[in-house]
Amino acid sequence: MLAPPLFVVLWSSAFIAGIPGVAAAPPLLLMFARFAVAGTLLAGYALITRAPWPRGRALAHIAVSGLLMQAVQFGSFYTVLGMGFPAAVISLVQGLSPIVVALAARFLGEPVTGRQWLGFALGASGVLLAVADRVSLSAWGVVLCLVGLAGLSAGTLYQKRFVPAMDVRTGTATQLLASAPAVGLVCLAVETPRVSDWTAFGGSVAWMVLVNSIAAFILLNTMLARSSASRVSTVFFLTPAVTAVLAWLLAGQSLHPLAVAGLALGGAGVLLANHRPRLR
Repeated sequence: MLAPPLFVVLWSSAFIAGIPGVAAAPPLLLMFARFAVAGTLLAGYALITRAPWPRGRALAHIAVSGLLMQAVQFGSFYTVLGMGFPAAVISLVQGLSPIVVALAARFLGEPVTGRQWLGFALGASGVLLAVADRVSLSAWGVVLCLVGLAGLSAGTLYQKRFVPAMDVRTGTATQLLASAPAVGLVCLAVETPRVSDWTAFGGSVAWMVLVNSIAAFILLNTMLARSSASRVSTVFFLTPAVTAVLAWLLAGQSLHPLAVAGLALGGAGVLLANHRPRLR
């Protein structure tokens, strides 16, 4: 299945695209533009293709999952990125989501096998190796990283529990459009909405809209509809090492041996955690 590896590459690129974005504008303003533009484009596509829109409780559940996975997660992570935290450190925290999801798997009634736990352990070890020599933290940044991790993990569990079969077009559009005003209000309250470099800001928003908010989240929602939350979340073990590789290729940052080892170990963890034994 090509969806998981493609998703990892697309998802990891967001941290690289966000570096010039948070340098050109406040992070929450960047996220507001991302959510608003992506949500509008995806809603237009859903209307053209006549995709079914959620209603009633399903609409409310999708909006809540979107606020958690979009507004809370990215609002927190990109605020930390704007504070100067390395993308690999943020990716490290995000990569711990499979552990949180696995610990809460009983909430979804999903059994976790011994082989999966071994995969989780290997994946977590790979995450730590990938960024072992790049960790530089502050107390407020740690808090925001944990808030972002909680948003991603809780949103994944919530969506799988309440709206596992939503239409990926209208569902993703609803999540984005619900998150845009929430982040916009917080931006007006705590930031000064001002863009210093429109070229960098526009390029960053364009990449995150088309690649990260639309393509990556359609893949994520598709995988959540086809597999368990604990299995899907294991792909996040690979994001720190892949982020390091992309930073080496696109930003000229050196690729340390530990990052290579973390990528290999994280890949092994993902394979183990997603292994399904054959039925006799």
